Amino acid sequence: MKLLFSEHKSNYGRYQFPYAVWAVPEPGETPADLFNAGFLPSSRNLDRFYLCRQIRVHLAAFKPSSENRRILRKGAGIQARLVPRAEFDYTPERRQFYKTYADIKFGKDVMTCERLDSLFSSPVISHLLVFTDTENGAEVGVSTLFLEGRELAYYYYAFYDLNYYTRNLGMFMMTSAAALFSERRCRRLYLGTCYSQNALYKTQFAGAQFFNGFRWSDDLAELKFILRRDDGEPTEHLLEAADYRRQFHHDSLDSMVEKTVFQIKPA
Repeated sequence: MKLLFSEHKSNYGRYQFPYAVWAVPEPGETPADLFNAGFLPSSRNLDRFYLCRQIRVHLAAFKPSSENRRILRKGAGIQARLVPRAEFDYTPERRQFYKTYADIKFGKDVMTCERLDSLFSSPVISHLLVFTDTENGAEVGVSTLFLEGRELAYYYYAFYDLNYYTRNLGMFMMTSAAALFSERRCRRLYLGTCYSQNALYKTQFAGAQFFNGFRWSDDLAELKFILRRDDGEPTEHLLEAADYRRQFHHDSLDSMVEKTVFQIKPA
């Protein structure tokens, strides 16, 4: 992959010079290579990715917990069906259903109709997980997915009937995806970013890992430490913080270099 560093506003007084790290695939690379290096798509055409603090589930280690089973029981009678995008009919009725959900959850017209249409026609969606209430035949939700063989499943946007809130439908959909792709022997399920306490629900699966900037970590105490630190408006970069390095065994620069997934080689 080729890397680009997009500069953001600096704080010269603290010697903080932030960059967003973008990755562009090179010939012979697939999206799985970039996901595995800590990147998520920043283009729906899968031609540009961004480095971020994200969550994935190492599915070989996944086994439904008591909480996962409780969520699945609450969704009893709701059936999940995996549909290739080419076989999915993006009808006006479905479009309106997704737009109504997006307006309520994200804010009015944060996701415009044009943006929604672009999402459902772009390469970042290869499949959809369609959820139907078998009692009345109603389609109650859909999860948009990008799949690459058995290497990865990327759980992207989910749209669902908010009237099913008492049955935890949103969490049921994500838990169903974890169970399904585990059964299909997929290696990893990617669940998006985690930059707030509210996003910790993505970690409630055995095998959950997060990207800490230089490697994947399965230490969720480390993630929670970073989230609390963010709330306190830190004045130094994370890897400079002595309490972080001491508590999570990143005692020296050499130890972090040894663990990093990144290495630049001469062209």
